[in-house]
This record gives sequence, structure tokens and C-alpha cells, in this order.
Amino acid sequence: MEQLSVNQIFRGLETGKPLIHQITNNVTINDCANATLAIGASPVMATSIEEVEAMAGLADALVINFGTITADMYESMVLAGKAANRKGIPVVFDPVGVGATPYRTQKAMDYMKKVKVDIVRGNGTEVYALIGGQANTRGVDAGELSLTHTELAKLAAEKLNAVIVISGKHDAISDGTRVAEIENGDIWLTAVTGTGCMTTSLIASCAGVSEDYFSAAVVGMGVMSLAGERARRKISDGEGIGTFKVKLMDEIFTMNETVWEREVILR
Repeated sequence: MEQLSVNQIFRGLETGKPLIHQITNNVTINDCANATLAIGASPVMATSIEEVEAMAGLADALVINFGTITADMYESMVLAGKAANRKGIPVVFDPVGVGATPYRTQKAMDYMKKVKVDIVRGNGTEVYALIGGQANTRGVDAGELSLTHTELAKLAAEKLNAVIVISGKHDAISDGTRVAEIENGDIWLTAVTGTGCMTTSLIASCAGVSEDYFSAAVVGMGVMSLAGERARRKISDGEGIGTFKVKLMDEIFTMNETVWEREVILR
């Protein structure tokens, strides 16, 4: 695997403070904003159809998250996505729940036709649904697949012409040519609502300061996986997921390239 631009991305976040426009999940919007701030970027959560094009025109990256999608929100997502394409900034798509209902699946397919998406981050069944596969899924929970996450990431990257990030026990990232697996993380990340959405925000923040979207995806995914692992190690007896969430945000805030390169397990 080629050398990742880890140092360049962390330096860019520190000096550039990229603006990340997010049309995201209403359940996790505050967490996504805070994770964006913690990594060193600036969030803006504009969703109104009257201003999303102008806001995307000011941004360094755009997040589209289907978590609480409505018909009006979808129209805003399309306008913002097209504006981001015109400006040439990365569009990062989180297909939350796609594959669970026909509406979500159809809208996701439609969106990928109307907007050039640069990075997709989801669980295995969501990504599988995006390429026309069918798998058992319940809401945002992942189901069982016959493909490994690494195989699926590479296949989806080729089919969708985008960098694919699949979260799971081992995270998989591919641009169709390069492939990376991240072996960090902790099961407690699945017990806190919004860690997937926050990860998408972190990836978009990294993509906002780098033209190498594969590296941006690996670095952003690695930040969340490693932060979860480090936060869990610092949990004391009698503490639970409430404390874990606070420590998770602390770990994102204090993450730097030295810690990342020393502790992220890549293969």
C-alpha cells in the first residue's frame, strides 16, 4: 500500500480549519458537530432548501447522511450535492438504513445518479444494497453477507467509482485499487448512538484538507476506531457508556499524527 498522507492531513486540519457542510441525521447532529470540532474542522448544519447551494459553495467538504431523511431534506441534499460537484469539493455519503426499506434504497440509488459521490461510509449491508445486493438488515444494524468487508469494499469502489469505507469489527477501505483494513476499535462503539455518523464527519473533515480521498478515509476511520479503543482502556470500574462517550470525544480531540501512526493497526 502506498504511503498515506497522515501528517499532511493532520497539519491541514490544524492550520486550515476546513468548513464541513453537513445535511445529516437529526438524532446525531449534535454529536457530528462536536466530532467535527474535536478533529479540528468547523461544522455547519444547514438544511434549508433556500440556502444549501450557497452553503455548499462556501464549504470544503459536504456530508450527506440518510439517517432521518425526508422528501424535503432529500431535495436539499440533491441541490447541495450538485453545488459541491460544481465547486469540486468532496461529497461524503452515509447511506444509513439503505436496504432496510424500498424508499431509502430507491432514494440512495437516485442520489448516486444525480450527484458524484467521492466517499461512501456505511456498514456492510448498506454498502451491499447500494450496489444492488440484498441482505437481511434491521434499521441501521448490519446483517450477514457472503463477502468479506474487504472484498465488498473493493467491489463497491469499482462499481460506484468512489472510495468505500465499511465499518465493522475490522474496518475496510478501498478505492478500487488500494485496500486497507483497520484492526483497532472496541465493541462499545456499537453501544453509543451516532459513532458511525461521527465517523463520516471525521472522514469528511480529513477529505476537506486532502485531494487523496483514500488517505482521508483511512485517517478518519482510524481516528474513530483508535479513539474508541483508547477510550475503553481508560474506563474504570463502575463506569459505563456515558463515561465512554465523553472519553471518546476527548480521544478524538487529543488525537494527532504521532499517536495515529504509532497505534493504528493497518494491513
